[in-house]
Formats: sequence, C-alpha cells, structure tokens
Amino acid sequence: MKGIRGRLTANFMIVILVSVAILEVLLIYTVQQNYYGSLKGNLINQVKISADMYSKYYSDTSLEDNILYNVDAFWNQSNAEVEIVDREGKIVMDSLGTIPGQGEPMDDIQDALNDKMGEWVGELNGQKVMAVAYPLKSDGQIVGALRLIASTGAIDQDIRNTIKIFIAIGLFVVLIVGLLSIFLANTILVPLREVTAIAESMAAGNFQIKSKKKRDDEIGKLSDTLNYMADEITKREKLKNDFISSVSHELRTPLTSIMGWAITLQSKKFQQKEMLTDGLGIIAKETQRLTQMVEELLDFSKFVSGRIKLEYENVNLAELMEDIRKQLTPRAIRENINFTVVYPENLPDLRADANRLKQLFINILDNALNFTAAEGFVRFQTEVGEKEYMFTIADSGSGIAAEELPMVKEKFYKGKSSHSKNGIGLSICEEIVTLMKGRLDISSEVNVGTTVVVTLPKEVRANA
Repeated sequence: MKGIRGRLTANFMIVILVSVAILEVLLIYTVQQNYYGSLKGNLINQVKISADMYSKYYSDTSLEDNILYNVDAFWNQSNAEVEIVDREGKIVMDSLGTIPGQGEPMDDIQDALNDKMGEWVGELNGQKVMAVAYPLKSDGQIVGALRLIASTGAIDQDIRNTIKIFIAIGLFVVLIVGLLSIFLANTILVPLREVTAIAESMAAGNFQIKSKKKRDDEIGKLSDTLNYMADEITKREKLKNDFISSVSHELRTPLTSIMGWAITLQSKKFQQKEMLTDGLGIIAKETQRLTQMVEELLDFSKFVSGRIKLEYENVNLAELMEDIRKQLTPRAIRENINFTVVYPENLPDLRADANRLKQLFINILDNALNFTAAEGFVRFQTEVGEKEYMFTIADSGSGIAAEELPMVKEKFYKGKSSHSKNGIGLSICEEIVTLMKGRLDISSEVNVGTTVVVTLPKEVRANA
C-alpha cells in the first residue's frame, strides 16, 4: 500500500508541478511583455509628439539651427535620453551632453531615416536599454531622426521582484497541493485496505463476512462484487453439499439392494430358480441405475471442464422423434400417462450431434414423466420457424415453485420434491443447448404443469 500511496502522491505532485511551472512561465512572460510594452508605448508616444511638434513649429528652420536654439523643446519633455541624427545617420545632439563615437547607424535609426518607426533593445554603455527612433520632416522631406533611449533597469528589477512573488506563491501552492494529494491518496487507500482485508478473510474461507460499501464508485463496486462472490460461493457450496448428499443416497440405495440380494443368493436356503431369477433381475436393474448415474456424472464433469466436443451431422428429426416415442411409450403406458409426439410432415434435417440431441430430449422427457401422475399427459412437439427449430415438452405434472424455477438449471441443484434425482440432469441439458448455440426456457406453475422450450438455430456450427 505504501508503494501505491507513493505513486499516487508522486503522480499528483508531478501534475501540479508541471501545471504550476507552465502557469509561472506564462505569468512571467505576460508580466515581462506588459512592462516592456508599457515602456515602449510611452517612448513611441513621446517620440511621435516631439516629431509632430518639430514638423509643425520648427520645420522652417534647418536641423542644425534648431539644435542650437530650440533643442530644449525636444529633450526637456521626456525623461529618456534624447538623440538627434542628421540625414546621413550621424548623431548631432545627445541630451546627456556627450556624442558617442560615430559608426554605422543603429537599426532603429536606419528604419527612422527610411520613414519607419525604429525599435531596438540591447546594451548601451554597459546597461540594458530600449530605444525608439522616428523621422523628423521638413516640408514632407526627412531631414533627420529623433531617438529616445530609456534604461530598462528599473523595469527588470520590478520583473525580478514579481518573479520572486510568483515563485513564492507557486511553492506555497505546491506545498498545499502536496498535503492535499496525501489526503486524497488516503481516501483511496483506506477503503482499498478494508476491501483487501475482507478479500483475504474470504480467501481464508470466511464467506459470512461482508464488505461495507461507503461510496458508489469503483471501490464500492468492488465491495459489491466481493459480497456477490461470497454469496455465490456460499450458495454453490450448499448446492454441492446437497448434491454430494443426494448422490450418496442415490448410490447407497442400489448398492444396498445389490448387496442384500447377493448375500441372499449365496445362502443355500434360497437356491430356488424363481428366487434366483428375481434376485438377478433386481441386481441387473440396480446395476443399470448405477451405470446411468455414473455416466451422468462423467458427462457432467466433461461439460464443466469443457472437454465435450459435439460430432455434427445431418440429423433426421422425424426418425429421432419416432425413436424417442417408441422408447418412452411403454413406460408411459405402464404409468398410465398420455404421451404424444407431434411434428410436421416433411420435417427438415438439423445439423447437430444426434446422440447429444437425443440425450437432451430424453433427459427433459424423463423429468416430465417423473413429475406427472397417472392419467396426466406429456406432449413432445416440434415446430419449424424461418431461422430456428422449437422443441416444446409440456406436461400436466406437479410443476415447479416460483422460488425454485430460477435455480432448476443450476449445477448441483436438487428440487424439494421426492421425485427429484441428483440435480445434474437439467444442468447437462443446459450445457448441450448452449454448445448448440440455442436456448432452454422453462415455465411452470405448481399443480398445473411445466413447459420446456428448446430453441435451436437452423445453422448450427461447431465450437472453435
């Protein structure tokens, strides 16, 4: 858990650090642009005002004379350093009283002499400055240029102070968010630890414990899933125990009969032919019951483990249904049950596993006969739709209670009726229908009867 807390906190911190850093850079850049933009705007306004004043009031006098007699009109109106250059780009006046060495005109001066606003930022005399230059005109002709130069030292100091404030605020925000990220990480880890403890307890076999759902989120959903899993395991454990008890009882009954008759027939007192015949018949019948139960258990094991592979072929449904009718009619007559098999003429073939299909119908019909009393009926009917076959097995038996109906197809479930067997017959039927890409639907009403509908697609394909 410490590792998760560390990762969550680290991830939160990385996000906030990147966010704060980006915001700091943007803010610092914005402040710097505002400061420099404000200074540049002031210099441009001043230089334009001075140049316009020159054009209106002093353009009738030469540039040299204006410098000698009217120079105060230019540089006393600005706090910036003022330079005046002639038409060749030579500095002829500087408000500081010194004229620097002449060389190639600066770019801003060159722009001004070409009738454009000149701008320049750089170092001059060891300090960082900003300069703007604007043309001086007389009768529409450029006679020189006016240049204003301002130091950016004060602005840079203000920017540095602002940066310090921003950094301090950023560090404070990072600290607060760091503490908040630890708290947020704990809001995830604490309920996760509780769910983990519950899961470990369940893994140890305690399925009575429940996970308390605190929030309707992913962890809450995990709690619901654990509780559902525990309930399902408990229910299936009960079904399994009931199944084992039922199978043990089912196995004990024929084994007791076999053992009893075997001991009886070994006795010299019971060697009459009639009794010998009866005893061997009972032994054979009970052995057949045992064999059938073992086969069902083996089938069930194969279905559960996914080792069953269907052998597909074209099944003549009419012949299959006739075989079933002939096989079960004697039993129905013996038990005084009206058993009917109905199917349309020219019933098309179905591509399926014939043996498993017959097993499916025999299992369902066997249940129907088991739960139908004398003078009742069992009806086996086939209908053909556009895309599917519908096999309906209806009876007038005792029916299934509403609370049991959702569970009758579950593995190991054994109904409460005395006619119920080992609880795997319908689960095998469900597995067969599922492998054939079909559906098995059961509807029932107590003391009215049960209807089972098996729906199979016409185009059945083997599982991959």
